[in-house]
Amino acid sequence: MYTAVEKADVLIEALEWIRRFRDKTTVIKLGGSVMEDEGALRHLLLDIIFMREVGVRPVVVHGGGAAINRAMAEAGLEPRFVQGRRYTDADALAIVERVLAYETNEHIFQRIEELGGRAAPLNFHTTNVLFGERMTLPGHDLGYVGTVTRVDLTTIENLCYAGIVPVIPSMCLDGDQQKLNVNADTAATAVATALRAEKLVFLSDVNGVRRDKNDPTSLIHSLSPGKARELIASGAIESGMIPKVEACLETLDHGVNKIHIIDGRLRHSLLLEVYTSRGVGTEIVKGVQTNP
Repeated sequence: MYTAVEKADVLIEALEWIRRFRDKTTVIKLGGSVMEDEGALRHLLLDIIFMREVGVRPVVVHGGGAAINRAMAEAGLEPRFVQGRRYTDADALAIVERVLAYETNEHIFQRIEELGGRAAPLNFHTTNVLFGERMTLPGHDLGYVGTVTRVDLTTIENLCYAGIVPVIPSMCLDGDQQKLNVNADTAATAVATALRAEKLVFLSDVNGVRRDKNDPTSLIHSLSPGKARELIASGAIESGMIPKVEACLETLDHGVNKIHIIDGRLRHSLLLEVYTSRGVGTEIVKGVQTNP
């Protein structure tokens, strides 16, 4: 009986957040080890279906780096990165398109449908919704790498209104109909900004931003932009977490209300972060007091 009462308490706690986020858009960036673990992916997609059923409008943006690396290795190609972005020549682009835009995108769509949800794969064979231009870095050639300059809001919003989860691969078309590879964090940021989403959730391989990067118990649950910049300057935030946090800060500046970084490997981490008072990851939001 005590366990049953505890479960009821959890539902009551979730009720406040269900009411608050009803009819609001949440963009969820899928990537990392979650994409490699079918069990973790299943639980995450169940979370997304739950969110849709209680009135949230989830939008999925995904990468597929590990699968792309495997496909390149099978083709005898060596992955090359420039300032954290995949150098993409014509051979690499063909692999990125096949693995990311079709195989991975269709797999996520199919799994959502198999689990009882409704989804739509938005790729170059169906309906592309991301448009952009080639990205350049001073002194560096990135090949067929792009940045998103326009998002087809009408298609995405119509699907959301119909109760369908849009599933968007991180690729875009430029003005000449050239396909371009886009960093998944960058693509998710562009989609969340265009939709003026209530939330943007990054799924990571760690439980969030930590005061000590090697100590999971030093998790910072709420973080202000100013404190985030201090942690970057001090080296507490480093390596691959830096562009993720910087993307969060940029997104806050463009109207998205709250950004979350959570460990996608934790069972039901998405529901725990969104529908409980404390959460299980880091939220970055303007004007918060960080925990000591």
